[in-house]
Amino acid sequence: MEVWTTVGPGVPVAALTALLVVAFGHPSPRREALVSLGAVAAVLAVGALPAADAADELRRLAPVVGFLLAVLVVADVAARAGVFSAAGDLLARRCAGPDRLLAGVGLLGAVVTSVLSLDATVLLLIPVAVTAATSRGFSPRPVAHLGLRVANSVSMLLPVSNLTTLLALPWLGLTATAFVARTAPVMAVVLVVEVVAVRLLAPRGPVPAPAPAPAPAPVTADEQRPALAVPVTVVVLMLVGFVAGSAWGVDPVWPAAAAASVLAGWALRRGLATGRGLVNAAHPTFAGFVLALGLVVAAVVAGPAGGAVARLLPHGAGYADLLLLAGLGALLSCLLTNLSATLVLAPLVAPLGTDALLATLLGLSIGAGLTVSGSLATLLWRRTVRRVGLDVGLLELHRVSLVATPVSLLAAVTTLWVLA
Repeated sequence: MEVWTTVGPGVPVAALTALLVVAFGHPSPRREALVSLGAVAAVLAVGALPAADAADELRRLAPVVGFLLAVLVVADVAARAGVFSAAGDLLARRCAGPDRLLAGVGLLGAVVTSVLSLDATVLLLIPVAVTAATSRGFSPRPVAHLGLRVANSVSMLLPVSNLTTLLALPWLGLTATAFVARTAPVMAVVLVVEVVAVRLLAPRGPVPAPAPAPAPAPVTADEQRPALAVPVTVVVLMLVGFVAGSAWGVDPVWPAAAAASVLAGWALRRGLATGRGLVNAAHPTFAGFVLALGLVVAAVVAGPAGGAVARLLPHGAGYADLLLLAGLGALLSCLLTNLSATLVLAPLVAPLGTDALLATLLGLSIGAGLTVSGSLATLLWRRTVRRVGLDVGLLELHRVSLVATPVSLLAAVTTLWVLA
């Protein structure tokens, strides 16, 4: 097509740049939707992505986006029911010292990230962990740093724990149990590395006055136990659905949608939420943004930029190759965010095999914590800790991340290679 030949190659890159500006700027939902639609319209108008290819990409992304919508509702209802507040109270009661609290936050963060996504850890768990620390007279800075580190780095225990992994799932060809068997030892090593790294690197600083965690809807003492039991039970059943359904080829969106439907109905009946509140919790404009990002990145990969990235890839899956792939994933995450980088790398790396793609995903997940631009979760984290009274500057953030991330990534790839 003549239009594509003359002006097309730059249009997908410009559209991707516009989407990344939106990702970093967190504008209003309306502006986010307008930019997403404009970016897609631009790449379609110049023929950078044929309509048939766009339709195929939408069919591939639709289950991922549906899962995202559902799990955000699940996490929101769990927060409204007091699950995260109860977790914070448990940390404050059971963790007698700062090191014990740090370990507790690491373990709890790994569970929340694995079950409800890393955004739930950043937005919902970290505030109550900070409150638990200040209520015991400990500096909250280490637990705040560890919450972020765990959200990014320990986000591959389940294939649904991280949106980047979920996006790459069609190319992995692993059932949920096979995925866990490959990644669980790696994540255990990474968790230990991250706890130790934060213990050594994170500043303590003064202990601020305790700041209240975001309060869920009021729940009386008599109602507390059933209010916690229902969302916890539904989440456990959702996990069972993920694992059991995977063996039968059932997409994770269906257990997540069932859990979201049950919890939404329960929250509405109990007056914990309104219909409008649940819709807002699902962040539909962000789901539209992910769809737009997928279409625009598909156009980028089809052009010269995709060819340039492909030439950087190794031809095997030895130890050095896995390190190179992980490093490339980390680098592209810092440049493009890990969502965009996943969409670029996953189809290019998939022919190299499962180990190569897992190493790349480790780079995309752990490496996203290297700089503030690597993950949208990091941007959300800075806003979250500011709301609970912590002012964490870029220098402090990178003093931890620039040391911890390479060590953690090296440990992860080495464990993956040894156990392959």
